[in-house]
Amino acid sequence: MGFKEADFPPVDPETFLDKPLMERMKALALHWVEYGFGTPKMIHTIYMVKVLILYVLGGTALVTWTSGVGPFWDVAHWWNQPIVYQKLILWTVLLEAIGIAGSWGPIAGKFKPMIGGILFYARRGAIRLRPWRRVPFTDGDCRTGVDVLLYLAFLASLLVPILLPGVPSAALSDAVPDNTTGLVQPALLIAPIALYILCGLRDKTIFLTARGEQYLPALVFFAVLPFVDMIIAAKLLICVVWIGAGISKYGYHFSNVVSAMTSNGPCVPFKSVKRRYYRDFPRDIRPSKLASLTAHVGGSAVEIATPLVLLFATNRWIILAAVVLMVMFHLTIISMFALAVPQEWNVIFAYLTVFLFLGFPAGDGYAVTDMSSPWLTVAIVAVLVFFPILGNLRPDLVSFLPSMRQYAGNWASALWAFAPGAEEKLNALPHRPTKNQIDQLQAMGYPPAVAEITMQQTIAWRSMHSQGRGLFSLLLKNIHEIDRWTVREAEFGCNSLIGFNFGDGHLHNLDLINAVQARIGFEPGEWVIVWVESQPIHRGTQEYQVIDAALGVIERGTWRVRDAVAAQPWLPDGPIPLQVTWRREEAFRALSGRAEPESEMVS
Repeated sequence: MGFKEADFPPVDPETFLDKPLMERMKALALHWVEYGFGTPKMIHTIYMVKVLILYVLGGTALVTWTSGVGPFWDVAHWWNQPIVYQKLILWTVLLEAIGIAGSWGPIAGKFKPMIGGILFYARRGAIRLRPWRRVPFTDGDCRTGVDVLLYLAFLASLLVPILLPGVPSAALSDAVPDNTTGLVQPALLIAPIALYILCGLRDKTIFLTARGEQYLPALVFFAVLPFVDMIIAAKLLICVVWIGAGISKYGYHFSNVVSAMTSNGPCVPFKSVKRRYYRDFPRDIRPSKLASLTAHVGGSAVEIATPLVLLFATNRWIILAAVVLMVMFHLTIISMFALAVPQEWNVIFAYLTVFLFLGFPAGDGYAVTDMSSPWLTVAIVAVLVFFPILGNLRPDLVSFLPSMRQYAGNWASALWAFAPGAEEKLNALPHRPTKNQIDQLQAMGYPPAVAEITMQQTIAWRSMHSQGRGLFSLLLKNIHEIDRWTVREAEFGCNSLIGFNFGDGHLHNLDLINAVQARIGFEPGEWVIVWVESQPIHRGTQEYQVIDAALGVIERGTWRVRDAVAAQPWLPDGPIPLQVTWRREEAFRALSGRAEPESEMVS
């Protein structure tokens, strides 16, 4: 991998695209094992410069200056100041909401422009996705002037408490008598909390972009709780995030994430190391025992056990060891450059670990049992675990982010298939500040064939995950002459339509398809979507849909996760078993080219 040059797959661009789809997937998946996406190191450097200059140095300088502490390079003077902690949370939310933190840049599929977020959310007429249809005053899928004003007001409401100095707090003075900086004025947090909720009810994309499932509770704690309770509640919040993510990673999916992510990590330079994360490269690239060990011991076990130690331990050396372990955990994730690129999120979590558990350890009066009322503790825990529990039992009702399934591999996912020439229609979408990624790459100087192969690397990445084997099986079963069609990774595709992607298939479900269809009008058989919901924690199956943009859902069914995990990414033995529960036979036969229905497939 060069600094400026990408590690392009070793294929002939002039002939490669004439090969069958799954033959292409095999070549690109094998290339991914050793090179990942092949991103030039210059791109990784740009990300790290952005995080260092804009987020860390810029944010810290601003926060310390407006808080009356500093200078910002004197870390020992401000690292445990509560107002700095509060303002860094607000600064993180602001950058996330603008779109210049997570899901930014070319690794996230934003090539030109490299930002989504504000380019979409501040534009009248852009697509808006409401989370729940029964909420009053949220009808429609078009962003109005009111939506734009709400969003811009949200950004302003975050900036105001960042810029204004703190105010004295009696509760803080009682707990930390020598504190002189105070806390963010609670009244200044009412507006961002209210606008967080209002923007989110109108458009779930904004709420998820600003990571409301994690930062909104923190703002509520800042606004309503006395200081000691605020710190303990913040500890409970971060531990719920860690433990929820750790629990979600037990299962069949996460080992696939670890192997694919390791292959894409620029800090893993040796191909021999990357190959060890697969069973028998190049014959068998399912995750190896090392990948599973890394996933479930280095990942799940650490995320569950270490937070419990931090929450209840009182020995300072044990706390220090646990803090170091969690900081290293987040630094490791940063080094892997996951495709949603949540670098700022990992930086703030590393800082929060140090601030909360070393700055205010349990043995100094900040244990869970030190909260002012045990009923308050119960209430906070109940609220924090409600959506993770519901989302794991009923993933169709809750985004995978509030469900705390970050990077667990158990995602709602989709592939988009376009009949020859049909993808170009998406560029006619009104009020869209971007074009299709294939066109973005060509605008940057990529030859058409090279741009197409680059985009096909993203679907090869999907094939290396459990749900990818099921999605490709659906394409092979449902679309006649699929080798002639253009197949796209929906996670990348949706961010060019709504400005954000983070691995959440709920952002490109039927609501988005209908919104696009209402504006463009694809003909039947031009745009077909294979979409799958996350696996419920208590079931061994995933529910899928086959959607024709013009006709709606034309097939529903399930597949067994065991079957998906057991298959090779390129499906050498054919599609995995699919249990069809409902089908529009006429539409199915038209797409699949079959004269008669396969009645034995339908239960």
